[in-house]
Parts: sequence; structure tokens; C-alpha cells
Amino acid sequence: MRVAYLAWDYPPAPSGLSTAAREIAESLAMAGADVTVFALDRTGRERMGGVTVVGIALPPGGALARLRRWGSAGHLAAPLAFRRAVRAVHAHAPFDVAEATNWYAPAVLLARRRDLPLVTRSSTPAAFTRDAPASLRDGFDGRTADALERAQARGSAGLIANTAEHGAVIARAYALSGRQPEAVIGLSLPPEITAAARGAAYPDHSDPVRLLFVGRAEARKGFDALLGAIAILADEAAFGSVPPFVLDLLGVPPSDLPGDLPGGARARIRARGRVPADELAEAYAAAHAVLAPSRYESFGLVYQEALAYGRPVVACALDASARAFVGDPGAGPLARDATGPALADALRPLLADPGLRLAYRTRALAAAGRFNRAALGRETLDLYARAIAASRARATR
Repeated sequence: MRVAYLAWDYPPAPSGLSTAAREIAESLAMAGADVTVFALDRTGRERMGGVTVVGIALPPGGALARLRRWGSAGHLAAPLAFRRAVRAVHAHAPFDVAEATNWYAPAVLLARRRDLPLVTRSSTPAAFTRDAPASLRDGFDGRTADALERAQARGSAGLIANTAEHGAVIARAYALSGRQPEAVIGLSLPPEITAAARGAAYPDHSDPVRLLFVGRAEARKGFDALLGAIAILADEAAFGSVPPFVLDLLGVPPSDLPGDLPGGARARIRARGRVPADELAEAYAAAHAVLAPSRYESFGLVYQEALAYGRPVVACALDASARAFVGDPGAGPLARDATGPALADALRPLLADPGLRLAYRTRALAAAGRFNRAALGRETLDLYARAIAASRARATR
């Protein structure tokens, strides 16, 4: 099966979408598919992990690069670039199926094509990652992005969600009919993360307790609750009520820390911005616990990474993925709400009790390895086959 995979970025780019794209593409290649990735973050053509990666970055100063700077209309720049690149290859070496994320609808202009069925694998909708619009223009821009995502999902020949709960959220968000072939398919971890995690010993219990957050400084990730909890616990640590601790923020540059963050909390935080894969592995290995208080995750790769390293995860009960992957196996405490006090209450016993941390570690290791590339590739190809068959049946009718 020849597969066109549309990616905003691709490794070594350090993002969740990039990591997911590589896992999907390489798992399909391992399952026997011929995969071509069209990536918007680069130029050139190369073979990586059994996959052909074609860079289609918008030339600076070109028409699409200029279009991208225009408000709502700018959302069409990337879909136009993807359509042009895919059609150029498809014309002389046809693909059987194309896949893209829902996020900002990169494949909306490929939806409903009779000669190339499109499968949309849903991550978190863009609407869930935006703050309240600061102006009418921003509001209109956001509504345009949402409409394009909805059009791509509705025009897709098949749909994939990372969890059943996530699939239900997507169906409501895009008002889907339920007539398309669907599948729930979890994402695997990169082999290098699994290998590094397998050999990572748990750090000793000497002070300070080392905490880790991996993600962006946004409300969906519970970043406001995280800073609130650290401010509370920093005051308590100053008076000796809890042990000393430090918090590494990966994916968060120093400029994202609010100006009114109390000095005691700021002194315990190291905002390191985006880091390469080797530094991410070192950060997980050095951490006593991982803080992931997201209000919503489509899947939660951070949960899976932390479990692979056997690190207790402090998450939020608002997120269905956290309840399934962290709460159900007892791999860490769940804050009752995404607030600073609630997160502080969940974290405080973990700071104080090394034995509790080890108990959570044991259960985290037992819960790890639930998803792998073999299942990811096999289940994705099965959904592709159903989407292709449904698309052909519609074309016949």
C-alpha cells in the first residue's frame, strides 16, 4: 500500500506532532507499506527509518509564504502547499491513501477526492489550544481554523482517534455523522525512548526532589495550575514543611514565565525551552516525578514516556487519558481539579515520602509498554483498507 502522510514537522523537530508522525510513518513501513512523508518544516528529499521524507517548506517571499501572513485566509497556505506536493507525486506514482492530522486541517483540500481517500487522525483540536481571542480579528481567525478542521474531518474517508473518549470528543466538536469507518488506535513510543528508559535507574532520594514538566505553557496543559502549585509548595519548603525541590520545564522558555511569579517559586524553576532528544532522555532519567496536570489530552505521550521511565506521574482527574493511563493503574496521584491548591495537595505526599515514590514507580513500570509499533501499523492499515473500500463504494453509488 502506498501512503502519503502529511506532517507539519518531522524529527528531529522536537514536538508531539513530530514524534507521532514518525511513529505512525515508521510503523506503517515496518508493516510493509510504502510511505512518503510530506513535511512542511524542511526542504529536500531523504530516506529516514524506511520512510521517504519530502520537504515542502514554503519558500520565503513566495506567494504561499505571503498568504500565510494574512489572517483567516492564511490558513489555506499550508493546505495549498500539501495539495500541490501530493498531487505532483500522485500523478505519476499514485498513492492508495493519504493521512493527516486534524490540527489546523493541513489536508482539507484533499478531502472528498475520489482518487485518493483521506484518513484524518485526530489530535487535540486547535480550538482547545487557543486562549480567548484578544480581538474580533483573532476570533474570526480562530473560527476559520475550526471550520477548516471540521470540513477536513467530515470529508475524510476514515477517522482515527487515540482513545475512545477522544473519539467521542472529536465527534461532538466536528458534529460528525458517524457514517465513516473509524478506529481507536494508541500511539507507540520511539524505540530510542524505550531503550533509554529501560536502562534508566531511579535517582537516589537525596535533596532536592527533582520534578519535570514536558509541554507548552498553555492552559490546556494545566500550566497555570502547575505554577500555582509550585508557588504554594515553595513557601512551604522555605519553612521546612516539605522537602526542597526543583522543577525543570522542557518546552517552556524563560520568557513564558509570568512576570508576577513569586520569587520563591521562580528560584526553584529552570525553564529550558525546547531541547533535543538526548537532553529529554537525561531529564526523564534525572526526575523523581513527572508533573502533567493537563485539562485535556487526545492521548498524552508524556504519560507514556513517564511510565516507560518508571516515573510517578502527577496528573489531573479532568483528563480522561490521565484517568485511564495514570489513575487506573495507580501510576501516580490525580489532582481533583486543575488548580494550584488541588495540584499541590496531590504532589505534597510525593515530595515528603520516598517510599510512596517507589510504590508509584513500581506500578508505573507495570503499566508501561501498552502500545507498540507492530499494533500501530497493523491497526492503521486495517482502517486504511476499510476507508478505501468505503470510498470506492461511495464513488460507485
